[in-house]
This record gives sequence, C-alpha cells and structure tokens, in this order.
Amino acid sequence: MSTDTILVLAATGKTGRRVAARLRLRGITARLASRSSQTPFDWSDPAGWDAALEGVTAVYMVAPATVGPAPEFVARAQAAGVQRLVLLSGRGADTWGDSRFGLDMRSAEDAVRASALEWTILRPNNFAQNFDEDLFHAPVVAGELALPAGETPEPFIDIEDVADVAATVLTEPGRHTGQIYELTGPDALTLAEAVEMISRASGQHITYKQITPAEYTALLVEQGVGEADAEHVTEMFVMMDGGPLATTTGGVASVLGRAPRTFADYVLRTAASGAWSR
Repeated sequence: MSTDTILVLAATGKTGRRVAARLRLRGITARLASRSSQTPFDWSDPAGWDAALEGVTAVYMVAPATVGPAPEFVARAQAAGVQRLVLLSGRGADTWGDSRFGLDMRSAEDAVRASALEWTILRPNNFAQNFDEDLFHAPVVAGELALPAGETPEPFIDIEDVADVAATVLTEPGRHTGQIYELTGPDALTLAEAVEMISRASGQHITYKQITPAEYTALLVEQGVGEADAEHVTEMFVMMDGGPLATTTGGVASVLGRAPRTFADYVLRTAASGAWSR
C-alpha cells in the first residue's frame, strides 16, 4: 500500500470518479473532493481549499469553468507541499482563441506551467461517453441528434482511456513532468457516422441532422440552458467543425504503451448496457 494521498477534484464527475477508482485499485488513498463529497471543494469558495490540500502529495485537477481561481489554487497547492499536479484541460486549448472555453483552459494551463510543481497536462478530444452520459444522450434516445457540425471528423476518446492515462501519470513520479499529452481515439468519425454506428448496434432508429449555429443555440435555450451558456456551447461546435481537432494522436499509446479503445468498442459495450433503449 502506498502512503501517498492524491486529491481528486470533481470527484463525482465523469473523469474524477473513474480516476479515483483506479487509484484505489493501486492501493493509493484518493481524497475525493467536490461540492457534494465528504471533503468539500468549490472553486468559488477558496476558504475550503487548504483543508482539501492538507497532507496531499498529488492533485488531479479539472480545469475550472471560469477564468481566475486556478492561479491561487496552484499557489496554495505548492505552499501545502503538493509535489505533482495533473491537469485535465481540452484538446488544442492553445488554439481556441478567445472563446470562453479557451480562456478558461488556458488560464488553468498557464497557472500550472508557471508553478514549481511536477506538472502534466492532459488534453483529450470529446469523450465517446458524451453519447450516453452527457449532452448527446437524451437526443440520441429520442431518435435524432441535431448539432451545428457537418463532415469534419472527430476522434472521440473513450473516457476510460482518459482515466487510465490520468491514474498512470499521477502514480509515476518524474516520468511525465512537463509533458502535454493530446489524447484521442484511434479513429476519427463524423457525427453522422457515429450516430449511424450507435443506431445499428442498439437496434434503435437514430438519425443525425446538421443545423445552423443559431438553430442550435435556440434549441438549447428551449431546453432550459441559459442563453450565454448556450452560445458558448454552440461556439465550441463551430470551432470543432473548422477542423483543428480532427486528427488522431499517439498520446494514449505514449503513456500506456497500448492503443486507445476504438469508438466501436465503446458503442458495443454501451449498447449492451441498454443505455440507448427506449
């Protein structure tokens, strides 16, 4: 058993809960921190950060959704004696211009790189699990996914690979210091191709429809998303459709020594679970 304690932020989120499970399997104490965890953590309440960081050797950090808190958090982590920090950012964060997502991620990345910690940055593409755990799930189950994206392919990454990479980097001191890993799946698919694959595997009639950015923003607002947030999400899809994230990388293999899981693997596994049944 290791004597290390690793702080896992966003511990109830898609990656956090998977990273924590992998750390526990390795015999490492994972301190789970989120707004609803036993160890409370909120980016908007710095008063609780020091307690979360006490006695921690490494931190798994998901970039905050606002510009501002990351530099102070990283400084406090360093002052608390943290040795390693692994940041989950986003693919091509330095190419996103002045979009809200780009500014948020670059602020966190800049804070991490400027620190004296052993740092590593993970930049994954969109998760395959978006189709069953996130924004795409309800439309897919309803039978039609409509987005402002056309023929530009996306190398969706299985979130299980992201968690494997994060757990490996967190538990291999020195080997990944100063590295930025761009993480993708092994194959790039258009959204129409991805939806067709899900339709075949699930046995459900599901189609993909390309709509305009304005139509998508209006659709999100109709579903209860605030207008500013809806515009930011739309902005992300417009950026993706321009092609900067369409290529595959060897990031997963360079860390894990194996190829990443395919989108087909994800679809077969998820279809068997009944996630897309009506």
